[in-house]
Amino acid sequence: MKKLFILIIAFLFSFSIANAQNFKTGEFLKYRLHYTGLNAGFATLEVKDAKYDNKNHFRIVGKGRSSGAVRAFYKVEDLYESYIDKSTMKPSKFIRDIYEGGYTRNQIYYFDHARKQVKVDDLKHKKVSYESIPFDAQDLLSAFYSMRNVDHSKLKTGDYINENIFLGDETYKFRLKVLGREVKKTKFGKVNTIKIRPYVQSGRVFKESESVTMWVTDDQNLVPVHIKASLVVGSLNAELYEYKNLKYPVKFTK
Repeated sequence: MKKLFILIIAFLFSFSIANAQNFKTGEFLKYRLHYTGLNAGFATLEVKDAKYDNKNHFRIVGKGRSSGAVRAFYKVEDLYESYIDKSTMKPSKFIRDIYEGGYTRNQIYYFDHARKQVKVDDLKHKKVSYESIPFDAQDLLSAFYSMRNVDHSKLKTGDYINENIFLGDETYKFRLKVLGREVKKTKFGKVNTIKIRPYVQSGRVFKESESVTMWVTDDQNLVPVHIKASLVVGSLNAELYEYKNLKYPVKFTK
């Protein structure tokens, strides 16, 4: 399960920040993760306000933690934080402090969008590097809120959504395809959803590039309610477990 949690959190955290946000301060999302039928852990996202570099920012806090039988053999304690400038809706700072079964990363990214550059402060290895980024680069968390600002009513079957996400020391071209619309059953009731496919790299973790499917609410929230992935070994599911303070009400039905 090496890097498995960072991948599933990436899907949760990467489904666009525009000048009008379909989220608000105080929003809280919690997801329950299952690995091949076992309770694997939880992932949470919370939106807060913050001041950074004397500017008003959204501070997004994402956490992932393994639990139950999975934690006994694979401990996960992940923390991600993104500071998003409210005036430009671009990330200014990103914190990545993770522990995944002995694999650790402790990095801080400082974005300079004017220079198309990011400073990577690797606290674990005590080194600093500078990497080039495209003008529209997002971090892992800001991409999630960025994509949620697309106009859901205009999404059609066959459409693609693209994001440039900087993580580690390079920019990833993240791509999702709209597969259609479905009524999805959740613990809160049934809800209209948009079915989406994130394209992933096949091989070590995923069976093939089309191994992942996600369902997001077909409304202005565009909140993921279910993600499933076929892995080389086993399968993974993430389901919306708790939510608070969404900007718009979600229409669940029995």
